[in-house]
Amino acid sequence: MTDPTASLPQLILLPGLLNDAELWRDQISDLSDVARIWVPDLTPYATIREMAESVLDKAEPTFALAGFSMGGYVAQEIARIAPQRIQRLALLDTSIRVDTAERAAQRRALNKAAAKGGTFLGIGQAIMKSYIDASRLDDLDLTTRIVEMTQRLGREVFLRQNSLEREDGEAALKALHVPLVIIVGENDQITPAAGHREMAWAIGCTHLVVIPKTGHMTPMEAPSPVNGALRHWLQRPAGKR
Repeated sequence: MTDPTASLPQLILLPGLLNDAELWRDQISDLSDVARIWVPDLTPYATIREMAESVLDKAEPTFALAGFSMGGYVAQEIARIAPQRIQRLALLDTSIRVDTAERAAQRRALNKAAAKGGTFLGIGQAIMKSYIDASRLDDLDLTTRIVEMTQRLGREVFLRQNSLEREDGEAALKALHVPLVIIVGENDQITPAAGHREMAWAIGCTHLVVIPKTGHMTPMEAPSPVNGALRHWLQRPAGKR
């Protein structure tokens, strides 16, 4: 019997820092009619390059690729290594720039605090307000999912992923001639919308989706508009930006 999904493209969904497939729960369920979805495990690797190579080792010859936050940097590394394998690219709540000195200092401070021991809280309630929109802070289902996901992955994964060196991805992305989309929450405090507008201009992406009343965790906070944007992107003609 013929597999009815065999003709669908592979869609690789790359998680962010301290994220796993739970981040993409609603995309996995809602986009399965237009793509065969795979969420790689990025947690064992110590560099962006190792993450990218691990994805390429297991991926199909060509694929659609979506990267969230840290996963966006992994997508950019894949574009450096094997641009010919990417059929289309989506970047969500991420950046194409190296960390600023201020952001690098923040990462060092967070690692120092996380390395002290005691109970690892992950993205706990104390810092949730910087990850999701203020209007969602009382959404117990959402906040519980985020806290449990980040606690499940734990301290060692956080220390490893928060220490990753990030490279500028502008040149690699400008060289791609595939359908692109950039998605960001209007109130993203981690990777602000202004940076995504600059990113879109820098790489020549004309499809920028800014989701109102949403913070950094767009796949979890706003699954319906994110899924709508990804569905449209997956159905755009191949070979055109």
